[in-house]
Amino acid sequence: MKNVKVLVPLACGFEEIEAVSIIDVLRRAKIEVLVASLDEKAFVSGAHGITVQADLELIDVDVDMLDMIVLPGGWGATKLLAGDKTIQNILQEMDKKGKNIGAICAAPFALHKAGVLKKKYTCFPSIEQQIREDGYMNDSAMVVEDENIMTSRGPATALCFALQIVKKLRGEEMFLSLKSELLADFCE
Repeated sequence: MKNVKVLVPLACGFEEIEAVSIIDVLRRAKIEVLVASLDEKAFVSGAHGITVQADLELIDVDVDMLDMIVLPGGWGATKLLAGDKTIQNILQEMDKKGKNIGAICAAPFALHKAGVLKKKYTCFPSIEQQIREDGYMNDSAMVVEDENIMTSRGPATALCFALQIVKKLRGEEMFLSLKSELLADFCE
């Protein structure tokens, strides 16, 4: 089995349900998850007072070693990600190389700021007003894929979003196995 690496950058105010769900499900799928802080802080505080320890600082990330980057939401964190030159450069570089990029909740806004968000996307309702209404998929789809970009709606869709990432990176068999293990029959 090929070693797969996914970067999950955390900024102060990140949405904890989304970040932890993504990190946990990907690690269950034997995907190496690199949790990176935007600055030198080893611990990053979420929007609801939960603190997560980062594995490394964003500046120490080697983009060539990554298979995917996934941004959790939280409006405060999203604004920091959208304004951070390093994360914006990583997003642009990964997109140029056709590497997978994911964002959930408010985080598609950061993809938009980097110029990598494709035509079709979803996000937390109302954030599309900050991005663009054209191409916004506001129906019941929990996850929307367009080219190398995968987006999702918010905390309640985080588990299905993470499982779709597993399907993309590890295949149908691993997806079905984890879906069963997690009792996530509601995820497509």
